[in-house]
Formats: sequence, C-alpha cells, structure tokens
Amino acid sequence: MDTLSLFEEDTLSSIAPPPPLPEDWQAALGGEFQKPYWPKLQEFVAEQRQLGKVYPPEEDVFSAFQLTPYGEVRVFLLGQDPYHGAGQAHGLCFSVRPGIETPPSLWNMYKELREDVGCQVPNNGFLVPWAKQGVLMLNAVLTVRAHEANSHKGKGWETFTDAVIKQVNAKPEPVVFVLWGGYAQKKLPLIDTSRHIVVQSVHPSPLSARNGFFGSRPFSQINAALRASGGAEIDWQIPNL
Repeated sequence: MDTLSLFEEDTLSSIAPPPPLPEDWQAALGGEFQKPYWPKLQEFVAEQRQLGKVYPPEEDVFSAFQLTPYGEVRVFLLGQDPYHGAGQAHGLCFSVRPGIETPPSLWNMYKELREDVGCQVPNNGFLVPWAKQGVLMLNAVLTVRAHEANSHKGKGWETFTDAVIKQVNAKPEPVVFVLWGGYAQKKLPLIDTSRHIVVQSVHPSPLSARNGFFGSRPFSQINAALRASGGAEIDWQIPNL
C-alpha cells in the first residue's frame, strides 16, 4: 500500500468513530465498524450534510438502536428509506415526530390496526411506544437527502443493516420479522424461518395497500406469535399527544 492510500485510510478512520449504540448493540455489531465500507459510508454522509439538508438529523440516525437494545428485540419491522420531508424522520421506520402530519403509509397501518385489534386512530405518528416494547423499527437505508427518496441507496447502509438482520437472526429466542413489500421480502434469505416467525404482505403505501395489506391482520399475527413463544403481546395503541 502506498503512502497516499495509507493517508486516505487514516483520514477516513478519523471521521468514522463507532456510532452511539447501547453496549449490547456495540458487542453485536462492533465488527462492522472495522470494515472498509463503514468509513467510506460515513464520509459520504458527512459530505452530503455539508452540501445540503440530510434527514434524519445526525443525533437521530441510530435512535432505533437506542430505543430498542439488542437484548430486548422481539419484533423487527423493516422499512426501506427515511422520510425525506422536513421534520419527519427521526430514526424509526414509519414513525414521524410529534406535530407532524401522519404520512399515508402510517395512516393505512392505523386503519388496519383499528380493524385488526381495535386500536383507536391516534392524533400523531410518533411510534416510540412500540420501540420501547421491543419493536425494532429500522430502515434498510438510514439517511436521505431532503426531498430525494432513495438518494442514499447503494452507499453502504444496506451492508450495515443486513448485518443487523443477521445479528437479530442469531438471537436464540424467536423474533417476529415483519416484511411488508417486495423490497423488505428480499431480506427473507437472511432469516432462519425454522426458528423465527415471518409476517409478510404487500406494503401499506397507498399504491399497494388495497392489494393485500388491508385485511392481512399483521398486528394480531405478531401478538399470536409472541404468545406462542411465551412472550408478552405488544400494546399497539399509540396514545394521543
């Protein structure tokens, strides 16, 4: 390796410290931060933040891990890409901050929740109560340029989140993986379906919800799977704020 390459590698490493994860996630994922893709990914995101607005804010990128420690993961809800509108994304797939209008996909989730388990539709889209009960809500890509969906696709986040899926799959106790839509269902080969439960259907977006999401009863399926493995059900009711 020449001197320039060594310098470039040191520069990348200096701007890519491990993210602020709980200790058990650090233990599970620490090896990822030593791999070549990680500093390159962090350099890309840092450059994007210098060029313009990137969502979610830097302090919220890893909030799914902070709210749901590795040892507490019981349900894994996989999204694709963060919301790219102002003030929406805060690090949990499908969730938006208090005071932000409920997005269409989440609105459809609430409709199905009402029909499936009788939940009242709340006045907000802040899903943190689910995360605190062991629902890991993670997008496959963790950052996005403002108003440009999928703009950070293929830059390395998928390598990291695939590693997350593999680590959750390695948990000895059963986990319920929720895969909505074709993108999420491509991750099925990473899951040992002989040990874990998979709940899947079309995506709840307005483009597809009427083609199989409505009536799929995913929330009661998840709770039935949790009961069958001796775990507590998720209280799906999001409180009004």
